[in-house]
Amino acid sequence: MRARILPYRLHFKFPARTSRGVMYVKDTYLLLLEKDGRKGGGECALFKGLSADDRPEYEEILRESARQWEAGRLFDAEEWRRWPSLVFGWETALASLAGDRPDVLFPSPFTRGEEGIPINGLIWMGDKDFMLRQIEEKIERGFRVIKIKIGALHFEDELDLIRHIRRRFSSRELEIRTDANGAFRPEEALDKLERLARWNVHSVEQPIRAGQPEAMAEICEKSPVPVALDEELIGVFDPSDKRRLLRYIRPSYIILKPSLAGGFSGTKEWIRAAEEAGAGWWITSALESNVGLNAIAQFTARLGVHMPQGLGTGGLFTDNFPSPLYLEGDTLRFDPARRLQVPGL
Repeated sequence: MRARILPYRLHFKFPARTSRGVMYVKDTYLLLLEKDGRKGGGECALFKGLSADDRPEYEEILRESARQWEAGRLFDAEEWRRWPSLVFGWETALASLAGDRPDVLFPSPFTRGEEGIPINGLIWMGDKDFMLRQIEEKIERGFRVIKIKIGALHFEDELDLIRHIRRRFSSRELEIRTDANGAFRPEEALDKLERLARWNVHSVEQPIRAGQPEAMAEICEKSPVPVALDEELIGVFDPSDKRRLLRYIRPSYIILKPSLAGGFSGTKEWIRAAEEAGAGWWITSALESNVGLNAIAQFTARLGVHMPQGLGTGGLFTDNFPSPLYLEGDTLRFDPARRLQVPGL
């Protein structure tokens, strides 16, 4: 048995802005396995500055997990629970190794090319003209749900963008999701949510910074716009803590990124907790390469989802891996005739 760890750097096609700053590159780790003549691959998609396992010893811990597997020790997600992107990579790689072909992890009508996954179109922060061009492009391509990152521009300019959309498309024709990435101050959040509500936005993700549960609970209770938790979920590892958090804050939705949530096992725990708390949920990618995105898409397809998901399309980077995933309008699809092309896989 052999396990290889390959650091890999992805380069954005444009400066990717959020309220937390600007990204030009995204570093990640590929995990390549060989056993009994078979190969499998996954991505330990560490998100620096955001992942709960963004620690100086990360790469050494990852290499230790590889050494243990090469020595014959079975991978146990529970043992590595506090390293969520590591769990995501290993669960992906082991499913890849076990399949008939390494890029089909979870066979379904999706991987047979028979069904697709509806997704939202993501609008990145930038100046007003840049964001407007993205919105026009997404609408022209057939998206009926768009997600706008807010919190970096002046709030009046962001409202102008939403007003512009609503003058052309009603909420029945186009759903607008917004993501503040924690940019609002608690004392101003409800006022801003009131103003967003006038334009029939579907939801606001993480209106205030994570780690303020009392303030977030009050906002969820009083907001005229449904509130979704995102960064609030990061670093919550124990299933009982997950249930406790959702019962206390009572969000309308939670946003699940498998590479941040503890892989597919951790994501399933959050789904169970959300359903117990009466909250909706959808799956979102977190700037993974096409190795991770392919896995997340196949996992999501097996959940029988109907509402649009937040999955990426693999097109953000100049040096991503060729993939069977492609877009047809606002639907993510898998072409069985194409392969995920990763050196060594």
